[in-house]
Amino acid sequence: MSIRNLDLMFAPKSVALIGASAKEGSVGNVLMNNLLAAGLSGPVWGVNPKGGEIAGCKAFEDVASLPEAPDLAVIATPPQTVPGLIDELGRRGTKAAVVITAGFGELGEEGRALQAKMLEAAKPHLLRIAGPNCIGIAAPGNGLNASFVHVKPEKGNVAFVSQSGAIVTAVLDWASSRGIGFSHIASLGGMADVDFGDMLDYLAADPKTKSILLYIESVTDARKFMSAGRQAARLKPVIVIKAGRHEAGARAAASHTGALAGSDAVYQAAFRRAGMLRELGIEDLFDAVETLSTRSERRPILGDRLGILTNGGGVGVLATDFLVDEGGRLAEISEETVSKLDAVLPRTWSRANPVDIIGDAGAERYSHGMEALLKDKNVDAVLVMNCPTAVVNNLSAAHAVIDAAEASNKPVFTNWLGDKGARAAREAFQAHRIPTYETPTGAVRAFMLHVRHDRNQRLLLEIPPAGPALPARDLDKARSIVEAALREDREWLSEAEAKSLLAAYGIPVVDTRIVSTASEAAKVAEEIGFPVALKILSPDITHKSDVGGVALGLESAEAVSEAASRMVARITHLRPAADLDGFTVQQMVSKPDAFELILGIVDDATFGPVILFGQGGTAVEVVRDKAMALPPLNRALAQDLISRTRVARLLEGYRGRPPADLTGIETALMALGDIAADNPEVSELDINPLWADDKGVVALDARVRIKPAKSKGTARFAIRPYPVSLEGELTDRDGRVYPLRPIKPEDAPLIDELLDHTDPEDVRLRFLSPLRKLPRQLAARLTQIDYDREMAFVVFTDESCREAAGVGRLSEDPNRERAEFAILVRSDLHGHGLGYALMQELIAYGRQRGIGEIFGHVLRENRAMLDMCDDLGFTRHALEGDPTLIETRLKLS
Repeated sequence: MSIRNLDLMFAPKSVALIGASAKEGSVGNVLMNNLLAAGLSGPVWGVNPKGGEIAGCKAFEDVASLPEAPDLAVIATPPQTVPGLIDELGRRGTKAAVVITAGFGELGEEGRALQAKMLEAAKPHLLRIAGPNCIGIAAPGNGLNASFVHVKPEKGNVAFVSQSGAIVTAVLDWASSRGIGFSHIASLGGMADVDFGDMLDYLAADPKTKSILLYIESVTDARKFMSAGRQAARLKPVIVIKAGRHEAGARAAASHTGALAGSDAVYQAAFRRAGMLRELGIEDLFDAVETLSTRSERRPILGDRLGILTNGGGVGVLATDFLVDEGGRLAEISEETVSKLDAVLPRTWSRANPVDIIGDAGAERYSHGMEALLKDKNVDAVLVMNCPTAVVNNLSAAHAVIDAAEASNKPVFTNWLGDKGARAAREAFQAHRIPTYETPTGAVRAFMLHVRHDRNQRLLLEIPPAGPALPARDLDKARSIVEAALREDREWLSEAEAKSLLAAYGIPVVDTRIVSTASEAAKVAEEIGFPVALKILSPDITHKSDVGGVALGLESAEAVSEAASRMVARITHLRPAADLDGFTVQQMVSKPDAFELILGIVDDATFGPVILFGQGGTAVEVVRDKAMALPPLNRALAQDLISRTRVARLLEGYRGRPPADLTGIETALMALGDIAADNPEVSELDINPLWADDKGVVALDARVRIKPAKSKGTARFAIRPYPVSLEGELTDRDGRVYPLRPIKPEDAPLIDELLDHTDPEDVRLRFLSPLRKLPRQLAARLTQIDYDREMAFVVFTDESCREAAGVGRLSEDPNRERAEFAILVRSDLHGHGLGYALMQELIAYGRQRGIGEIFGHVLRENRAMLDMCDDLGFTRHALEGDPTLIETRLKLS
């Protein structure tokens, strides 16, 4: 359902508490008092079978007795009563409920059945449910506190969404003592209905929320979570604390990829792809709240070069060490800055960054140091530190820092060490919204949080290079291999089949052939040419080298025959139950400078297919140099995946060893995404090793695990891949045919060329402002779309697909109730009905998606577009507050 009726949940005009109680200290009593104390502008009603008065207000005996339907109902009654209450409230017109009560999905089959009844009762009324088994929700800015937390949340701009009520109370307790406020607090509990994806969609569009903090134990709907997360992270920082990093019950896996792909590693890959920032523990969570609450749009961090000002050299070194560990850089202060500081600091100052202004530094030295560092062009942000001494007043130093910070546009972080003696300074920083931390690591971590957010934003906006096109895949060949294994009820492809599958997607492989006997192996080896590698062929043995099932560098037919005989004898002894189907004989490739890499696919239970990359070879699980990413990948995302491994630096070449063919590695990684998309039965895939040198890449060994698909096509993907099925053509009224396909991230230059061929007036009518070239951020936004929520079709001038004739776009709202259209056709192609045909394509796509209505905002002077909309059955509507625009609407269902 996404964000439907969440506005009534978090900004209700009336609230009813079902289960209100006069008993001091009970949940029903605390809830009632919190609701009344929050300052809601509308009525708060208590419901209790005994009636009477609760917290000074009349209590109603049941829902039917309420004066009117409440916008929001808070339910704290026994679990068996909840489905009936939801039905009764829905019939009266209530659209949102918070179910505090436990006893549902967490209690097993009986509880899940009760939860299903609750959801079934809500469905006909489109009533949204937060919970069950939660501590409640709050929106301090709206006067709402529908929770039983022990402190009153303050107003602020950070939204906090958590599965754990205990974490909510801990964070609120900590935040209240620091004057930190929140725009929204949501304890989701069992997430029967409202989940993280819904909350991210809602908060992304909320103007009161400047940043979002999530405490996650599990994700339910991965695709909704990823779509909502990517949308939210483009607009504001989203920070995630994920519990359960070391899952004791991680599934056993038979491939290297499966063994390396732990559940937490997949979550990490998902968070990164969505542009979210990951923190690890409760201390990090507190620091994240502090950082987000003091985040200033006036002082954005524009780089990772940190200047450190301190009155203690030791703590400055500690901060520097942690900064480097976290991937930041110590700023190299300019000679001009050194000269300025020489003139105002003691001769014994450090004369470098960290700027140690000596232990007896007072307010004046802090002021001079701050002024110099903040004006240095090599410094992106400043961390100011203070160690307590008996010589000077650290509060006056703090005020000097505040004055300097408020006069600058650069971010400032503070760390006043100590406890009692530092409290007044910290309070002063908090009062002026300057982030302050109790430890050097906390302060540096806060700075790096901003830096990582900036890096994430750049990655989200990275326009991938065009690069060489992927080789054409042989889909028929690939499907025949997979379907043969399914018919034979085989779990693993043979090595030769696995390599044939890779070759069908353009991944280079060594010549590998299957034989049944030792004599056949010798004969085939002579055909291939020596030296060769011989491997056992068995569906029961996946790690062949572990049982002596691999012989390398065989130089003659006799050596091959003898090796095969020894191999059979050894495996018969070690694995007597294993079925032996024969051998594979493969060409030995000599690449002395090649790097051994591992590439793979694993099907995660939550996020679907995940791609792994790292350093390969026999010690892959010992080295554990790997990174993961969610497909589909483009070239920029493949480059990012490679860059997150230690082997990436070696691949660039060193000590006379030439750099590896990175383009070839990227292409292989992108091809893995296509394999996963076309073949949902592939549950695990290993290429280990993939040899890579300056001349190219080649897969030496491959394993592929096959299982019957649980879902069709790409439904299991957390991110909807490029929809090949939507490729087609359009025909204008003159009968001319134009190729058409969905837009790709690499199409940004194509759109710029389209603008070059379009009159400025036509561009103004489309974008409602004059543009000759798309700003980079807009270009990325228009080409890197979420195919699950938006579609843009590119129409090409001819079959070469080198020039765009037009683009049509349809952007859905999270509820899929409405979608906004936009169309741009080259000026020299006007008058042929191409725009009309493109609009018909958008309408057909909208109907296919089940969208209720499509609409567009059209300038009143754009007569051609308005007339076309009239012809297609759109209606016209005035836009309140903007007389220059008309909203055109077309009902699709």
